[in-house]
Amino acid sequence: MEDLKIKYPKYPKYKPSGVDWLGEVPEGWKLTRLGSYFTERKTKVSDKDFAPLSVTKMGILPQLATAAKTNDGDNRKLVIKGDFVINSRSDRKGSSGIAKEDGSVSLINIVMTPISVNPTYCNYLLKSNSFVEENYRIGHGIVADLWTTRYDEMKNIKVAFPPLPEQTAIANFLDDKTAKIDRAIAQKQKLIELLKKRKQIIIQDLVTGKVVWNNEKNAWTEPAEVKDSGVEWIGEIPKEWEVRRLKYVLRLTNQKISSLESDLPYIGMENIESKTGRYIKTKSETEGLANQFRTGNILFGKLRPYLAKVYLAEFDGICSTEFLVYESSNPKYFSKLLLSDTFIQVVDASTYGAKMPRASADFIGNLDIPIPPENEQNVIVKQVETETQKIDKAISLQEKQIEKLKEYKQVLIDSAVRGKIKVS
Repeated sequence: MEDLKIKYPKYPKYKPSGVDWLGEVPEGWKLTRLGSYFTERKTKVSDKDFAPLSVTKMGILPQLATAAKTNDGDNRKLVIKGDFVINSRSDRKGSSGIAKEDGSVSLINIVMTPISVNPTYCNYLLKSNSFVEENYRIGHGIVADLWTTRYDEMKNIKVAFPPLPEQTAIANFLDDKTAKIDRAIAQKQKLIELLKKRKQIIIQDLVTGKVVWNNEKNAWTEPAEVKDSGVEWIGEIPKEWEVRRLKYVLRLTNQKISSLESDLPYIGMENIESKTGRYIKTKSETEGLANQFRTGNILFGKLRPYLAKVYLAEFDGICSTEFLVYESSNPKYFSKLLLSDTFIQVVDASTYGAKMPRASADFIGNLDIPIPPENEQNVIVKQVETETQKIDKAISLQEKQIEKLKEYKQVLIDSAVRGKIKVS
């Protein structure tokens, strides 16, 4: 991505636009109202005649079969290929794009037909952060969540358009540059997934005894002697390990309390990050009944177990009844075991209920799990933490680089469509 470091030239002369969001614009650009380049399309149609489309931050896409639908399918707006569609609600800020096919959208969206303007350039301009914020600013509403911008307000936004050939040049430039940035982001996201898989493999190998600490070699090696565990998901285990049912090793607590009667912090399923065991301190809706837990308890999410919501409690609190709460003699070790991929897969395969699949506490309690000697449990925990910290650090670095690339992409788009840089 060498070209991302290039400093692009500016236009030779600029003129004041008279509006804050544009600032100074190139001298040859036409200052006018948005409505000069668009007409509003308000034709009412049915989704029986014109396929339903969704207006998203990723653009205008065919509506998924699973998407929530209204009962008013006959009262929608017509969209023709090449129209620009934007959601008027602030809670969908940035949801817009050029339609790639004919269809229909809900009435909450504004449909505009471009006039004598390059549609790709138009897409970049109206999806740029600067325009999105200006469009939000000129709207109206009682509170931010109910803020709306009508077409009558939007059409009066002052814009600066370059000549049509220059619009095409800017659109082509941004297509090329953003594609390179997107490829770099995709590569980093792929690396993150590989790192996450590597972490799961390390945990799996350690908690099932596929590798053990060898004092003589002062290294992690395959066990010298193994035996059949008798359990398919575990396979062979070191000779000195044993297999026991989970309910005889972890004690399931069942201390229920009304959330309204407790001042303790509440944890919902959304507060636990999938597959990492991290607690995310965000606002969570409490329910009527909750489970109490203590510091050191293990919380296991039985709802959609494939999400792997497992948390080793760092404080006393109450949690959603979708969590099973376990006490253990070595919670650090067993929380790692419960987070291992194969354990999660076995639990997930047992779920009941199509829309809201849950695992049974009885099924989980009767699962056989591998138990290393106590001194080995602590060694395993230390190794898991050492290795996962390294991987988490590498993941964090990639995530920060992705955020910088995304930020750079938005700055590049904003700079090009407002004339802050000159595209050759």
